Amino acid sequence: MNAIAAQDRVESCDPFPYAGPAALQPAVAAALRRVIDPEIAMSIVDVGLVYGVDIDARQARVRVTMTSAACPVVDVIIDDIWHELSRVLPETLAIDVELVWEPPWMPARMSDRAKAVMGW
Repeated sequence: MNAIAAQDRVESCDPFPYAGPAALQPAVAAALRRVIDPEIAMSIVDVGLVYGVDIDARQARVRVTMTSAACPVVDVIIDDIWHELSRVLPETLAIDVELVWEPPWMPARMSDRAKAVMGW
């Protein structure tokens, strides 16, 4: 069975925009939830840093942002994303983590859980 067959593609927005094989979506979401923003000790998914994941036959493309352009741990987070995804995706897929600044991150992107932890 080809894990990246076109007929198995799904598109969803929960907890972040995802387009790719349905079979990979749970593993990708779990992998990204394991990536922790070390400055606030929360998952990048809960913080709302993941803007989207697109997976096709050749690559997995992840778009992420940071809460600030001055984020001192951006390289750590990007490396952790690559590492966690490499554990769950087929070895044949290239992993491209793209840092984006538009639209700017806003606290409204945080999960209810993250907002509660932050006291918002």
